[in-house]
Amino acid sequence: METTQTYTSTTAVTSRPTSWPKLGTRRLALLTLAVLLVSAFLLSIATGSVNIPIGDVLKVLTGTEPAKATWTVIIQDFRLPKALAAVLAGAALAVSGLQMQTLFRNPLAGPYVLGVSSGASLGVAIVILVIGTTGSVMLAGVGLFGDFGLAFAACLGSALVMGVVLLAARRVESSVTLLILGLMFGYAVSSVVSLLLHFSLAERIQAYVNWTFGSFGGVTWNQMKVFAPAVIAGLLLAWLLAKPLNALLLGDAYATSMGLNVRRARVWVVLSTALLAGTVTAFCGPIGFLGIAVPHLSRGLLNTSDHRVLIPAVGLLGAATALIVDLIAQVPGSQIVLPLNAVMALVGAPVVIWVILRQRSVRTSFAS
Repeated sequence: METTQTYTSTTAVTSRPTSWPKLGTRRLALLTLAVLLVSAFLLSIATGSVNIPIGDVLKVLTGTEPAKATWTVIIQDFRLPKALAAVLAGAALAVSGLQMQTLFRNPLAGPYVLGVSSGASLGVAIVILVIGTTGSVMLAGVGLFGDFGLAFAACLGSALVMGVVLLAARRVESSVTLLILGLMFGYAVSSVVSLLLHFSLAERIQAYVNWTFGSFGGVTWNQMKVFAPAVIAGLLLAWLLAKPLNALLLGDAYATSMGLNVRRARVWVVLSTALLAGTVTAFCGPIGFLGIAVPHLSRGLLNTSDHRVLIPAVGLLGAATALIVDLIAQVPGSQIVLPLNAVMALVGAPVVIWVILRQRSVRTSFAS
């Protein structure tokens, strides 16, 4: 209960107009994040086992011939779809994490912590046993219908788990208890996945394990026809929910007094979060920490909890973070590719630790 009250009071204070940064400061921060995103995007395309000059990257992107013809194939067929997948996935996970932190008024809420990613994994595991393939690359041969089926199964699984967590949130007041329940739901769903895999063939199990490591490189241009529209639709829905999310910051009673239909708003937030987290999990694997860390970094950068500012900022920073982490995982200049989730944990875990340790100082500050 104490943690929930602390987070509510913190966001309530920072959401007041007196603590919002000036308009020029917001624009400068958003412009800086946009420049960071563009720089990380170009660097992600240029760097790898074969380094390509930025000038030649720009030539390929603008439709002109680079110094070497093979660079066009490398960029268009491999690096460009991977970079676009990282941008979309990073923005989607970060925005879904922001929505969950607001909906549950919990600073440690996120798709991975509350079991939403586990629910999406269950949907993917069921698809594995039905069609016999898994992961983005493994699904390349099943066509557009298979891609729709995978995305639908993942979104449905994540929505079901989040719906259960949402029901539990109405019965418990402590955010710590809610986190524990979310972890238990995640463990329960993961146990079902383990049982399903126990009856699968060895090659399917290996493919599923590889998928759980997380990767942006398996999304093909054909799958982008499903992946991109689903993520963009989820992001647009999140943007339309900016005002309801602002009202939910101060509690259900305040939101109701402002004329908001709280139950309907919750349903739309759940749908947006499930669409974003489920789609990314289906095509890229269960990627953790982005949904928790990036919203806190954005709040610290902009010094506001206004979702009209935070949603674009979180999207930009999430996309840039995903590109940078993926670039580190590639180990530029070598043939080694590290598991994406392992590198993401090294980046995100310190932020989560900082959030937990900061709670005492926040309580002391507002108590005085």
